[in-house]
Amino acid sequence: MIPLDSLIQQTQGAVVAPGVYDPFTANLAAQAGFKCLYLSGASLAYTQLGRPDLGLVTMTEVANSIAAIRDRTDIALIVDADTGYGNALNVQRTVRVFERSGASGIQLEDQTFPKRCGHLSGKTLISVDEMVGKIQAACDARVGKATQIIARTDSIAVEGGNAAIERGERYLEAGADVLFIEAPQSRQQQLMITERFQHRVPLLANMVEGGVTPASSADELAELGFKLVIFPGGLARAVFRQATAYFESLKTYGSTEPFRDRMAAFDELNKAIGLPEMLKTAERYSTK
Repeated sequence: MIPLDSLIQQTQGAVVAPGVYDPFTANLAAQAGFKCLYLSGASLAYTQLGRPDLGLVTMTEVANSIAAIRDRTDIALIVDADTGYGNALNVQRTVRVFERSGASGIQLEDQTFPKRCGHLSGKTLISVDEMVGKIQAACDARVGKATQIIARTDSIAVEGGNAAIERGERYLEAGADVLFIEAPQSRQQQLMITERFQHRVPLLANMVEGGVTPASSADELAELGFKLVIFPGGLARAVFRQATAYFESLKTYGSTEPFRDRMAAFDELNKAIGLPEMLKTAERYSTK
C-alpha cells in the first residue's frame, strides 16, 4: 500500500477518492483502478442504518467497517471520523482504534454533536480552541506518522469565508496534515482557500451532487489547487436509483427477467468477488 502522504505527493493533479461503505464497494473501486478510497460516514448512515447523516453512526460501527474493508483491499483509505465522537480524549481513542483497524487518513470536523451533513443548513460549531485541542490530541495519539490527520471546518456556512480561513490557519498550526474547508459556495470562495493554503498543505475538496459547492471535475479542482477530491455519497445515490428500479421491476413482473440486461451475470459477479481465487486456495489447503 502506498501511504496517503506519498500518494498525494506522487500524483500529478489531484488524488480522486470515491466514497465507499463496505468491502464489496471498496473492492469494486479498487478493481476500477482507484488508488485511494473514502469511507463516508454519510454513506454508512444511508446503507447500514437507512438513515440520514445526522451523527447516528458510532465509532465502533465505523471501526468495524474499516477492518472489513481492509481485509479485502490494501489501498489508501481515508476515514470520516465525524467529530471524533466526543472530546479530545474520545478523539485519541478514535484515532488509535481507526489506525489499528487500517485507516490511512482520519478526518475530524469542528461541528458540535450531533453533527450533520456538511451541505445541510443548521450546523453549529465548537470553539476554535476546542478544535485545536482535538487536532493536537489526534496527532499525539497516532502511532505512525504516515497516518494523516485531516482537519475539516464547516465554518463557511456558519461564520463566513474569512472565519473559515482563520480556522484553517489555526488547524494547520495545530498539526493538521490536510485541510478540508467544507462547502465553499462559489468559485471565488474556492480560490480564496487555494490561494491561501495550496503551497503549504494539501487541500481536500468535497463534491456533493446537488450540494452548495459548484460541481467540478477532479482535473478542474486540481487546477485550482486541490490535491484530494472526494465523492462521498455518489455511489449511494447511484445504488439507490438502480435498486429502486430493480425492486419496481420485480414488483411489477414477479420476475427478474425484464431487468436481466442491467444485472451482472452469475459468473461475472463471482469473478469480481474473488471466487475462483478462493476455490484455488481452498484446494491448496485441502487434505486428500
